[in-house]
This record gives sequence, structure tokens and C-alpha cells, in this order.
Amino acid sequence: MTTKTNTDILLEALDEKFDAINQKTETHLEGLLWSKPITYWDYIQTDALLNLQTQRTVLPDEMVFIMYHQVNELLFKMTLWEIKQLCHTEKPKTDFFTEKLRRISRYFDMLTTSFDIMGDGMEVEQYMKFRNTLTPASGFQSAQYRLIEFSSTDLINLIDYRFRATIDRNTPYSHAFEHLYWQAAGKDYHTGEKSYLILEFERKYREEFLRYMEEYNTINIWQKFKQLPEADQKNPELVKAMRHYDHTVNITWVMGHLNAARKYIESGKGSGEATGGSDWKKYMHPKYQRRIFFPELWSEEELKNWGEGY
Repeated sequence: MTTKTNTDILLEALDEKFDAINQKTETHLEGLLWSKPITYWDYIQTDALLNLQTQRTVLPDEMVFIMYHQVNELLFKMTLWEIKQLCHTEKPKTDFFTEKLRRISRYFDMLTTSFDIMGDGMEVEQYMKFRNTLTPASGFQSAQYRLIEFSSTDLINLIDYRFRATIDRNTPYSHAFEHLYWQAAGKDYHTGEKSYLILEFERKYREEFLRYMEEYNTINIWQKFKQLPEADQKNPELVKAMRHYDHTVNITWVMGHLNAARKYIESGKGSGEATGGSDWKKYMHPKYQRRIFFPELWSEEELKNWGEGY
């Protein structure tokens, strides 16, 4: 009786793998002879990553600003990666659900504490100079952040409070899109006309947003939670993870951003306006927007005082 070696077992597994896609194992093995060993810099694409920072001015702290926002976008991508796995799992187990929420929350915890880099890591004088070269661009135009919102909660929770009574699940996505809470920040209060900031944002991302709104309409985090057995919906660890995520994204992270903005915009060394021209104080503060992903997991008193005390 011949005993199979580990090499034999591996070769049989490779044969099965390549047979399944109508490929020859020998061809792939020969390819290994000519492939070069992987290195850290090739795998991480370090050279490409470190060449993505392009300053518009000669002010050194602009580089801090650019890299900080690029790190934010990478963390947003990590968040969306976890959300996609959770929401596209047909019947996620409670432990799996809880772990994904904890991962996502850790990313936003990191984003929240990182605002010290923005708040204390740049000279006010430098920022107030290079920010003028950024107009009319704005952090408002982070598409990934909007995708996180669409995939986290029912669309009604992202609609401007003034219009929620007129919108339901039968409302066309294109109509709901025009009444999202952040639309008001991109319009002239006197004329109702959209600013260049939001017009360009929609030109680039509107169709993607509409597709995402539809895709996650019935599989967003809240909907996946409601599809769990009733006993699982009362699981203390899962409820804690849901509430932590909601609070972190919609209060602590927002306030970290707002407080960092206050330091510079209210420094008295500029116009006091956001680069995109929005009414940034009301747009950003959670007590005005009352953006809440999972309102059913909060008490009436907690909802009433949402964002107060920050």
C-alpha cells in the first residue's frame, strides 16, 4: 500500500482546482518557475500609494491634509468591505453579525480619534491659506461615506425631516434622492438652486448612488437585523454593537469632524465659510440633522436628546 505524501495530496488538490476551470496543472506549475518571489512593496503597492499625494500649494501642512483624507477614504473602503459581506450573507448568524459590526465600529473609532491629526496637526495660518485653493471642493463630496449611509439604514432615515411624511417605500429612488438630508447643504437658501459643489457631485456619482439605494433597500444593515430571529434581535452583544456603530458614526465621528473644522474656520483668519459654501454648522451637527441609523434601538429620551451635550 502506497502512502500519499503531502506533495501528492497538494498536487491532487491542484488538479481538481484547475480541472474545474478547464486548465492544465502543468502549465500553472511551469509558470511558477518563472515568477519572481513576492515582496512587501509589490504586494502593498507602496510606490504607487506613496505617489498619490499631489499638493496644489507650497505649504507643507497641505500634505498632512491630503494624506489624512486619503487615510479616511481607505477606512471608508474597509467599512464598505465589511458591510458588503454582512449584507450579502443570506442568513448571517448572530456571532458573525456582531463581529462585523464590531469591525466596522473599530474603523469609525479610529476615524474619530484621528481628528487630533486635523485639529492639532496643522498650523492655522497654513490651512487658511491652502484651503482657498480647494474651493469649491469639500469633504461633503466623499461618495464612499454616502454609500456607507445607504447600506446601513432604511432610506427614510436619510431623508430630510421636512419631507419624510411624503416619502415611503413606493417612492421612486430618483425622487427620494432629491430629498436626502444632505441636499439642503448644497442649495442656495434663497433660490433653492443647487450649488456647483453638489451639481458636480451628482454628475459623477448620481447613477451609482441610485443603484446602491436600490441594491441595499432590502438588505441594508437594519433590514438584515430585522430578518434575524426575534431572540437574536434581543441579543445583548449584538444590540450593543448596533448602538455603538450608530452612535459612533452619527455623533462622535461627526462631532470630531465638526470640532476640527471649528478650530480653523472660526479662527478669525478667514471668511468663516466652508470651502463648498455649505452652512456647515447646521449641516454637520447631529442635533440638527438627527441622522440615526437604528432609531428603534434607542429610547424616546435618547432620541429626543440626540446629539445634545456635544
